[in-house]
Amino acid sequence: MSQIYYLIRSRADGRYLVAHPRVTSSAENGYLLMFREDFDALSYLNTHGADVANQFAVESVAESQIGSLLQRWGFFGVGIVQDPLLPRVEFLTNF
Repeated sequence: MSQIYYLIRSRADGRYLVAHPRVTSSAENGYLLMFREDFDALSYLNTHGADVANQFAVESVAESQIGSLLQRWGFFGVGIVQDPLLPRVEFLTNF
């Protein structure tokens, strides 16, 4: 059975929530933020974006779909949120 991850996506334009951990001159699309539980994604939204939380939706994706999602959207890697309240994020370029 495959691991399920939860992503935050804009209801307005369909873009995923991404992180840019360091400012660079390249045009990379950042790291796709992923959560292990849907309630972690909701906690992140409510803690760090309560005023705009209703503009986003949480969607689930199977681990087997992550590679094609990264390639399709041109993300540099993933950021797995370990603690949504602080937040503490583990960044990976090879997933």
